[in-house]
Amino acid sequence: MTGPMITNGDPVGAADEPRRSVLLAGLAGAGATGLFLVVMLLSIHSSVAGAAERLKNPAIKEDSKVAIADHAELPYCTPQFKKVLERVLHSCGLGDSSGRRGCKPTDVKTFAEINDDDFNALFRPLKDRGAVILFKTGKYELEEGAKRLVEDRFRDRRGARYFFIVARASKVGNVDRNRALSQQRANSVMFHIKDITRDDPELEKQVGMLWLGAEYAQFSTEYCAWITSSPDEKCTEQAINQSALVSWVDCRL
Repeated sequence: MTGPMITNGDPVGAADEPRRSVLLAGLAGAGATGLFLVVMLLSIHSSVAGAAERLKNPAIKEDSKVAIADHAELPYCTPQFKKVLERVLHSCGLGDSSGRRGCKPTDVKTFAEINDDDFNALFRPLKDRGAVILFKTGKYELEEGAKRLVEDRFRDRRGARYFFIVARASKVGNVDRNRALSQQRANSVMFHIKDITRDDPELEKQVGMLWLGAEYAQFSTEYCAWITSSPDEKCTEQAINQSALVSWVDCRL
């Protein structure tokens, strides 16, 4: 009977087993390394392709910034509030390239489709977010305290997208004069914001203006409880309507 060939004391079959194991282990390691390299190459290709797409379409990056900044949606962002807000954006020239800025009383009555009290009620939840800038009778210039309050409220953005200026006049005087006066008050606030932001072009997409004269949505003395630019002066119904409400609005559309 012929046995296995002996070389240096070991059968040839037994000696081959360790070598085969080493060979198989090497092949397995090479396969894993190859797979890792393939994954890395795919990842690099994906990153390069993504970078190329962002270079061709910069808006992709900007959209991601907006999504982060637009994180807040507070309880006052009711469907009714957002409905009026959206109409303001489209009707009052916010972000419009036509050059139109703001809405006069007849515009607001048309697009808001709600009465005076309901319109004012929309803004009540902004009490701790906004402020009321007060003006002297027949005047539209900002006093120093008013300027500081506008600056304080505008810089307190907290990621919001839209800033509103809602100006009024009291019932003292005639309709045309009060319309013009409330528009001048809205403009005074806007011009000061432009001054402190050095005419930032983004303002055209951020700031919405409404001037209501004395015809629509007059404030009651309830709004004397808001932060005002003249806290030491007596607040009457006439005084609170010689004003401009200012506030960022934390709603998504």
